[in-house]
This record gives sequence, C-alpha cells and structure tokens, in this order.
Amino acid sequence: MAPGVSLAQALFAPKAVALIGASGDAAKNTARPQRYLKKHGYAGKVFPVNPTRREIFGEKAYARASEIPQPVEHAYILIEDVEQALEECGKRGVAVASIFSGGFADAGPQGMARQEKLAARARELGVRLLGPNSMGVIDVPGRLAASVNAVLEMDALPAGTTSIVSQSGTMLGTLLSRGAARGLGFAKLVSVGNEADLGVGELVELLADDAATRVILLFLETVRDAPRLAAAARRAHASGKPIAAYKLGRSSLGEAAALSHTGALAGTDAALDAYFRDCGILRVDMLEALLEIPPLLAGRKPFSLKRAGKVAVVTTTGGGAASVVDRLGMLGVELAAPIMDLTMAGDGSDYSEALVRASQTGCDAVVACVGSSAQFHPEVAVKPIIDSAIATPLAAFFTPHAERSLAVAASHGIAAFRTPEACADALAAFLGWREPRKAPDLPPPGALPASPFSLLESLGIPVAPWAIAEAPGYAHGLPYPVAVKRLEAHKTERGGVALGVANREEFDKVARRLASPRLLVQAMQSGLLEAIVGYRDDPVVGPVVLAGAGGVMTEVYRDYVLRVAPVSEREAGEMIEQVKGFAAIRGYRNLPRGDVAALARTVSALSRLALARGRPVGEAEINPLIVKADGVVAVDALVAPRGNA
Repeated sequence: MAPGVSLAQALFAPKAVALIGASGDAAKNTARPQRYLKKHGYAGKVFPVNPTRREIFGEKAYARASEIPQPVEHAYILIEDVEQALEECGKRGVAVASIFSGGFADAGPQGMARQEKLAARARELGVRLLGPNSMGVIDVPGRLAASVNAVLEMDALPAGTTSIVSQSGTMLGTLLSRGAARGLGFAKLVSVGNEADLGVGELVELLADDAATRVILLFLETVRDAPRLAAAARRAHASGKPIAAYKLGRSSLGEAAALSHTGALAGTDAALDAYFRDCGILRVDMLEALLEIPPLLAGRKPFSLKRAGKVAVVTTTGGGAASVVDRLGMLGVELAAPIMDLTMAGDGSDYSEALVRASQTGCDAVVACVGSSAQFHPEVAVKPIIDSAIATPLAAFFTPHAERSLAVAASHGIAAFRTPEACADALAAFLGWREPRKAPDLPPPGALPASPFSLLESLGIPVAPWAIAEAPGYAHGLPYPVAVKRLEAHKTERGGVALGVANREEFDKVARRLASPRLLVQAMQSGLLEAIVGYRDDPVVGPVVLAGAGGVMTEVYRDYVLRVAPVSEREAGEMIEQVKGFAAIRGYRNLPRGDVAALARTVSALSRLALARGRPVGEAEINPLIVKADGVVAVDALVAPRGNA
C-alpha cells in the first residue's frame, strides 16, 4: 500500500486512476471505463495506458503505467498480460489494482496456480488486488465509475445509502438497473471477481466504517473466507449497519454421497444458513427481496425473537393481502390480528388510522397492501402510508405494475415490493434476524481416542455397554439380549444389524450371516425416543452441530436444527425446542417426559469437537441416541477424520 493512502481511499476515492489497456475504439469493452468515468463526473485524473496510442478520447496516453508523471492510487487492468501490468503498477506506487482480465482461478488448476503467483507478487510489490475477473468499482455519490459494466450507459446513477459487494459482476449491474427503475439508490458497488486478495470479508469491513453506507447487500456464489466475513459482519453490526445476503446454491446436488446422515442433512447450504444466522447476516431467497429489503433494515437492529414473528395486515385488496399472508404462513410467520380490509377512499385518513391501529396489535411488523390505485394514483396510494408515521417496521406491497408508487415509497424510506413472494421472503428474513452470537466459553476436549464409542465416552457422553467380537470365536462377554452390528457406516440399509439377539445360539447364526471378521456387540437399550446428534466440520463455514429426530428414517423426516459449533447447553436446549419430533419427550399430550437436559448436554458435548486441537474430526454422529426418562445413551456412532468427511 502506498504511504499515506488508505485502502478505502485508493479503492473508492482515488485522486487518479490509470486504465491499463484502455482502447480508443468506443465500441470495445476496454474503452468503457474511460467513457464512464467522464460520463458520470469523476473529478480526479484519468490516465489511459496503451503503447499503440498517444491520445485516447482527448486524454494523453502512456505506453506504461510507470511513465505516468504523478501518483496514481488506483489502476484498472484490462489487458491479458496482467503480470507485466502489475510490475508497472508496483513501479508507479499504485495502491490498488482492479483486474478485469480472466484466465486465472476461473480457468482451472493452471489458472489457479497463475493467480496464486500473481497474488504473491502483488504482496511483494505492496499492491492490493481486486479480482481477477472483476467488473470494477462504482461509488455513486463519489462519481467513480471504474467499471466495464454496461449498466453505466444510463444517464444518471441513483445515489443512496445501500452498498453492494457481489461475486458476480453482471449481477452488480442487474441490481443497479433494477434499483434505479424503482427509485432505489446506492452508495458503493464492488465486483470482487476471484478474490485473489481483496475478498468479501475485507470489503465488508471497509463498508462497516464507511459513513455513506447504511445497509450492506451481498450477492454470493460461495463463501471463500468464512472467519473473515464473520468478523466483518460483527463489525458491521457494531456500527449499526445491517447485512443481507443472497446466496446461490440452495440445491442439495452432491450430498447423496455423504458419509453420514449428518453429512447429507448438514450439507454446505444448510451449514451456510446456520453460519449467516450465527454472524447476524439476513439471508433472503429471492433476488428481488435482496434489492427491496434495504429500507426495512436501515437504522434497525435485529429482533432476536424467541418465537415466530407476527405481522398485521391492512389492505384495499383482499386477494393481494392473501397472496402475501399465504406465503408468510409457509415461512412460519403468524398473523397478530385479522386482516383489516378497507377501501382507499377520500383522503386516505381511514387507511392511515388503520395502519396505526394495526401497529398496536402486538405485531412485529405491518404490511400495507394496495390495489389498482397504486398504478394510476401514486399520491393517493402512498400518502396514507407515509402519513401514518408508525414506528413499527412497515412493508408495502403494490399489486399492480406501479413503478411510480415504488419510487415515491423509496423516496420516503418505505420498503415497497413488486411481488407477494419477495415481500414475504423479505419479512420472514427480517423477523428471523438475530444478533451475532457470542461463542460459548467451553473447555476443549482432551486427547481423542480413535474408537467412536471411546471418543464419545471421553466427551462424557453415555454409551451402551459394548464389545468388539473377533472371528473365529466372537467372544464378547455381554449378557443377552444384545445387538450385533457390522463395523461400517449405513449398516442398517446393508443388512448389517441384528437386534434382540437372545442367546449364544442365535448369536452364532447372526455372526455367520454377517460374515465379518469383527463385530460390534452391544447391550440392548430401550427408551422414549430416538434422536440424532451430529457434528461436521464443513469445508466452507467450519464446524456445525445438528440435533434432530433420529433412527433409520432420519433423512426421510429431515426434522432437525443446525447451528455453528460449539454450542452451550442452553443453546442446545433452544435447538431441541425447535425440533418438532422432540415434542414427544417435552410432555406433548401428557406423553412421558424424556430427559431433555441430558439430551442438551450431549449436543453441547459433541459440539466441543470444534475446539479440539487441530480439529482432527471431520464428521461425528450418534444415531440413534436413546432418550430415556432419566438420561440418554448412545447406541450407534460414527467418527471420520478430517479430510475424509
């Protein structure tokens, strides 16, 4: 980094920009940054670099960046020979180089090796990198448009207080253009590309400290540095700046080959849900919701509700309200009171008063649904909502195509939605928003034995009496009846389990059928319920812990709760409260109560694997864990070392 120049200044507010590979052909992508900088009023110096040109669009061109006669904080590299351009940046003392060019991690293993070498050289030169494959940086209030994104052909960029960090350069333009169409403005927009150096987490840190930013939006394809982003999210929370994320990849492709039930259930996307919740990031499922949610978040703190969120609805269109309410119900949000259905007549005072009454129903948010007047009479449709001036969070849904009403709402800081699905998605995410969690202070486990049951016992988890019986005699010493199992994962579906073996004669028959040199023999157990408790060191977000309904139908019922590990016993208890199948041991309809406290101790104990030195365990699972009236007992376990999970 150049002396006396901060990263934020070099990235967002440089006094001079070099465009390495700038083209004099206005039709080419590489000509766009220079055109856009001028078009949108950049006040700093622009230095085009092109060895075949002496002048480009009225600006003197230089053969090399090192020949530019004054300091340059930011360079945008548009040529294939990125390595040589970087060397020139180093000679000129450039602080930040954004790289549009591809052919790095996006081009396979050889490209990745090239990228790693480039990043290493940049560190030696003291140049920070944005990209490769970055569409650049836009600072709307600062009039910086250092980007090739064609969205900058628009005449005026809408300024606002929402900033975006996107792993897709194209989607950056999509959000900007869609926002402009409904009056939503932006502060800073960054395309991170391959994240060879500057990543999403560090950029969120910069935005957390940025006075022009009130809300941060993330468009993510993956999470490349989970610890850095988590720390940045906590910093943003401390600065009063909410973060909402749209993350691609909800499908479970690839999880069928998981080693354990936990691996199949707690796939990376489910782990990301737990991760976002843990560090206080809202996750929305719809791109429209990401775009439209900022006014709902600006200046607000997380609810951290211990119950389902509740909304009150005021509407001039019954069908429109129902379309939102139905979707909210599917997402677990409840109605605080019956829907208030009225007409938009007169000066709208009745509607304003209804919104005030709705806000007094014990709800967490109010939804205002407006029908046809929103399309043809925006002043009539939106004014009563503005005049209500309620402190309760408010979302508006306009049923017709109503761009003018959307713009009027946006200008008054009201979250307005074009579709019932986006409205419900945003509200559900908002009501489910949690403060970043403080990790519990738990002791790390000691040395971890290799045997799964011995490992559980070392964590203080009760295990059914067990023995390993080896051929040819299969001696085991346990009293009958016993369970006999092969020593392998998923043994039930492979016919590798025999339960209730009553005597030695039956045991010998089972041993011959199973035909394994080593068998696990256990004392039979009974109880009130079968649970699954699992641990997984996810390759993207790190350790997570799972509690859910167990047994052979675990993956069929998919009734579980996942959290970032480790968890305290109190947090484990909260997880247990959310598993529907555990109602049977919580006294539902006078059923016998199980030892929920012992179950919570087990969940917390297994989650401590996250604290083990070097985190040697990749997956660990107890399924089933028998919950009794007094205590719990593990009757099957699986442990896989890290790297095999």
